[in-house]
Amino acid sequence: MPELDAAILESISRDDSRSFELAVRRLADSFHFGMDASPFTGSGIEFHQSRPYEYGDPVKSIDWRVSARMGKVFIKEYLSTKQVPVYLVVDTSASMTLSSTAISKYALAVALAGALAVASLDRMSPVGVIGSGSRAIQLSPTLSHPSLMRTLHHLRTYTWNESTQLTRSLQELDQRLALRHLIIVLSDMHEPGVVPPLGCLAQRHECMVIQLSDPMEHSHPVRGFVRAREAETSREATLSFSANRSGLPDLKNLLSGYQIDHLNLRTDQTPLSRLRSFLQGRLSMGRKS
Repeated sequence: MPELDAAILESISRDDSRSFELAVRRLADSFHFGMDASPFTGSGIEFHQSRPYEYGDPVKSIDWRVSARMGKVFIKEYLSTKQVPVYLVVDTSASMTLSSTAISKYALAVALAGALAVASLDRMSPVGVIGSGSRAIQLSPTLSHPSLMRTLHHLRTYTWNESTQLTRSLQELDQRLALRHLIIVLSDMHEPGVVPPLGCLAQRHECMVIQLSDPMEHSHPVRGFVRAREAETSREATLSFSANRSGLPDLKNLLSGYQIDHLNLRTDQTPLSRLRSFLQGRLSMGRKS
């Protein structure tokens, strides 16, 4: 569906609210990947099955009785309710707004958050939203579509000097959430030290990281200055780089050690199709089997 993706991306980049809401709705509709036909597989409350152990499975999930009987290690799997609350954590820091392509990391992150939220509401899963920057943007899990859209439109505005507070947002979530949630982080993952808080969350919740990157981040010099223009407003800024911060292979390996699914989306490489394929590899947006 390249034509559909192109139309959606064009709508996302427009300033008017109506085009944005239509793009979010069309994108959410394209995410229907059998979520109602497949139960979540994760750390729920109803036993589902035992399966052979796979590398990376948590030791605490071992089915010792079946393992002893079969002579090899088996893991317990459980069914959780379909109404698992979803928290979308969107990075609103300044690094997300600079772009060398027609659509910025920030604009794409907000649109994807909206589409994932609407898809969750369609299956009656409450959705919460957090903007992990210096502005106070937060929506507690709700089934209200108008409340969600108001928060998304608030997210669409940004400042050029906003600092990232992704680590703090994740730490606060870990302290506040008692029941199991699905936590989806949309960020360029530039903040140092963000992986350990994600690992703590992943011990009790399903976690997924959608990392947004710009092609310039894969080719910029290790040290120096780059003159950049924000694609949506044409505002220019000078950026200084002290190191290549993409670190994609290392980050993916670190997250996989915590059983956290990771997807890197470049703004210049058909991001919507790659996201659909990524979601289709999961069981109803739950952990892979």
